[in-house]
Amino acid sequence: MKNWILFTMTAVIVFLLAMLAYSIMDRKTEAKFAYVPKVDINDIEPRDSIWGLNFPRQYQSYMKTKDTSFHSMYNSSGHVAVLEEDPELVILWAGYAFSKEYNQPKGHAHAVDDIREILRTGAPMEAGEGPMPSTCWTCKSPDVPRLMKELGVTEYYSKKWSDFGSEVINPIGCADCHSPETMNLTITRPALIEAFESMGKDINAASHQEMRSLVCAQCHVEYYFVKNAPGKEGAQYLTFPWRDGMDEKSVEAYYDQIDFADWVNPISKTPMLKAQHPDYELFTLGVHAKRGVSCADCHMPYKTEGGQKFTDHHIGSPLSNVENSCFVCHREKKDDLISDVFERQRIIKEGSQKLMRLIAMAHIEAGKAWELGATQEQMDNIQLGIRHAQWRWDYAVASHGAAFHAPLATSSIVTSATGIIEETRIELARLLADLGHNKPVEMPDFKDTEALQAYVGWDIEKDKVAKEKFLEEVVPVWLKEGKRREEGYSVNMISDK
Repeated sequence: MKNWILFTMTAVIVFLLAMLAYSIMDRKTEAKFAYVPKVDINDIEPRDSIWGLNFPRQYQSYMKTKDTSFHSMYNSSGHVAVLEEDPELVILWAGYAFSKEYNQPKGHAHAVDDIREILRTGAPMEAGEGPMPSTCWTCKSPDVPRLMKELGVTEYYSKKWSDFGSEVINPIGCADCHSPETMNLTITRPALIEAFESMGKDINAASHQEMRSLVCAQCHVEYYFVKNAPGKEGAQYLTFPWRDGMDEKSVEAYYDQIDFADWVNPISKTPMLKAQHPDYELFTLGVHAKRGVSCADCHMPYKTEGGQKFTDHHIGSPLSNVENSCFVCHREKKDDLISDVFERQRIIKEGSQKLMRLIAMAHIEAGKAWELGATQEQMDNIQLGIRHAQWRWDYAVASHGAAFHAPLATSSIVTSATGIIEETRIELARLLADLGHNKPVEMPDFKDTEALQAYVGWDIEKDKVAKEKFLEEVVPVWLKEGKRREEGYSVNMISDK
């Protein structure tokens, strides 16, 4: 009886080991043939659907960036109007198109649609019209490196935004970050290469792990347009202000030194700076960057399908995928990790909202000072305080995830900006008193977005009508022309062997 029991147990163990061996061999076979290429990718191929023939798992996961259902405590992947949440922004950005419409970011798959549809880009009804330069397309599409190669970089930057309406039709995708020859990560935007050169660094010396952040740094950064630089006349050349450092004080000093302003706020008459989205800069100041963690480690964690391990291209918040992103390094409970993030965000959000209101009030108080006859000499230091405080506020809040990437640095930026604007408002109060105004300046309703837009001089309804006409009449023509052009691209299928 005992022998039969041993025999049965041995047989079961042998069977299980055989099944395990078969499974391992099956997975190895699957992995071996997972990336048998079906098509040759050429160096101008901007269509993700073609790349997806060779890399179906990555392509299918990327397509999930169309999903807009994610929501956290403060952020969303859906269409959330930030001006409705924080109407004071209309005052801070008065005179600048950001005060017409500004939304929380959606997934990469929406990049081209969003820039077409937002009021900031206007409604050019014919090619060559509209104030926006072609440079505004730069981070939205793999059609951009194609155009840079076909036309030349300076020539690309020399066009109008509307000139490329039928050329830029593919949203952010494979060709933005990967070499078609080797599939290695690669830099396709010259501005990042030039920024490294300005700092005396060679981007070609970057490791693979560093590249997993640098391909993101092509776009998730602060930048400005250099107009009519020597040898680049007619161009609005995309440039990163990193020459003297990437922190908010270094960039602020850089802009002051070259006397640069994105626009002049018509209320306070202050030459202003608009922070774009200095995500990479603030990320480098945080503990994750210092520990060698890359952007992709958290925003594009590895996943396994069958026997194949690959990078998940559903690029989004790590909070939507805590198990694959955070749990690689952290062993806390999911709820604890998320609550820690929310607590950091809450503290910085409270400070930045208070700061935003103070800056809005300073703009209006400055406007009152001008109305009462203040001189430029009297206003110089006040305007500098408004400029610096708003720049630092914007540097902190415009960065996606700053409260998580570098909470200490971000909190410090908000605190320094609050100190600057409080001192500026004290100086304003003294000036107003000297000008005969000894009572608080009347403020508009900071809770009414539409009223504030009228207050700063925008006719939003008129802009919306013009934009709707543009979307109905011009954009379909752009898309039709673009699709017809792409149909002429050659696609070389690799025959099965």
